[in-house]
Amino acid sequence: MFDDEGAVPGEAFEHGSGILAKMHRLAGKFGVEQRGIERVPENERTDSSLLNVGTMWFSANMVVSSFAIGVLGKSVFFLGFTDAIFTVLFFNLIGIIPVCYFSSMGPRFGLRQMVLSRYWFGFHGVKLIAVFNVLACIGWSAVNCIVGAQLIHAVNNDVPGFAGILIIAICTLFVCLFGYKVVHVYEFWSWIPTFIVFLIIVGVFANSGDFVNLPMRVGTSEMGSVLSFGSVIYGFATGWTSYAADYTVYQPVNQARKKVFLSTWIGLIIPLLFTEMLGVSIITATSLNNGDNKYMTGYKASGTGGLLAAVLFPPLAGFGQFCLIILALSIIANNCPNIYSVALTVQVFGRWTQKVPRFIWTFVGSCVYVAIAIPGYNHFERVLTNFMDMIGYWLAIYEGIAFCDHFFFKKGMKGYDPKIYDVAKALPPGIAAVVAFCFGVAGMVTGMSQVWFVGPIALHAGKAPFGGDVGFELGFAFAFVAYFFLRHAELRFFQR
Repeated sequence: MFDDEGAVPGEAFEHGSGILAKMHRLAGKFGVEQRGIERVPENERTDSSLLNVGTMWFSANMVVSSFAIGVLGKSVFFLGFTDAIFTVLFFNLIGIIPVCYFSSMGPRFGLRQMVLSRYWFGFHGVKLIAVFNVLACIGWSAVNCIVGAQLIHAVNNDVPGFAGILIIAICTLFVCLFGYKVVHVYEFWSWIPTFIVFLIIVGVFANSGDFVNLPMRVGTSEMGSVLSFGSVIYGFATGWTSYAADYTVYQPVNQARKKVFLSTWIGLIIPLLFTEMLGVSIITATSLNNGDNKYMTGYKASGTGGLLAAVLFPPLAGFGQFCLIILALSIIANNCPNIYSVALTVQVFGRWTQKVPRFIWTFVGSCVYVAIAIPGYNHFERVLTNFMDMIGYWLAIYEGIAFCDHFFFKKGMKGYDPKIYDVAKALPPGIAAVVAFCFGVAGMVTGMSQVWFVGPIALHAGKAPFGGDVGFELGFAFAFVAYFFLRHAELRFFQR
């Protein structure tokens, strides 16, 4: 067992002769981060830059994946411009709050998000959440790679989808292998070229005159379509919640929590609104009745990549192709948090997974999502929509339990003892959290609206046959209320 302050990472490998020990020592010589889920001691929390916090999320969301989420407003849910814009605004504002709040807990405790979750779900119960988080990290990365590969294919039709996926995956792996510091350095700068390209897209699209002719369709959308698109927006915005604290654990313990919260909020809300609203605008142009609609032609030819190509290629020619390649590579910034955190999440499963160095799990995770992305390339929109909904569902349940425990039982930051993060018998049993999670799933099922299943409450939230998706709202509410009563009983019985 590690000591209270977190043992020196790789301590068990320092004098070992096995293959893992040798790999661990070799990686250390190249500057690879050695620490896994062990608590970061206060004397090692020297990253005091709030810019590192903000740019981490700014770069991760100033990407073409965010643009692709905005595109879904019309392509899947048939929303008009105004309705989609307001949906993007509202659901992003509520989706990022948990990410910001949990990010502010990283400096205080020096614990990764999945380890913090032990204080709500218990040492063993958290493994259930870890399973969902691994699936989320892998799924995110696969979906993102498909978007990037579409862009590369739009530039050069001779480059098959699998080749584009491999290019992005290998570049992401290279950054994530080195760990926290290198990931932050990359994210500190990578938003700049992507943001410039998006500004060029805005300029070219505005100069074409098509923006002023977009059909607004104010008030014509069904409530169900707004709720269902909102569920996707929420899922994307709140998707970082389950590893929010991972990227602030090296901030000083006395770093102001309000400043960390605000830095995270700015880093999330600006790129999310900018890119998704741009996606809403350009996909709406596919409705223009102006003869040969180049936007519709491009979108049908190569999805999101073809839509962006329709904006850039005619006026900018070769430079437009260069811009699309930059956007394709922006996926690396979005995938880095997923692939870095998936390794930390796997280490939560048990002592044996914790003994395997973080960088090995990073490599394994990369191989898995590539294997998923390649066959999913030709079914992108269906994969993206279903995946985003499921992300929003389980994270809303997780958030309901975490917030209930934090505010009603821990009563804020003073209710945590960071020294027991690795002591199973001192942590909550986790029974209340796991059972409450099941209640949350029940609420989710009644409110979910998918092609393969529509819950009874969802049917009344919109027009038949699909109604409107209120799965994440009901999942949160059911889990929150159930945990409140179950945790009282658990505390009375177990006294911890």
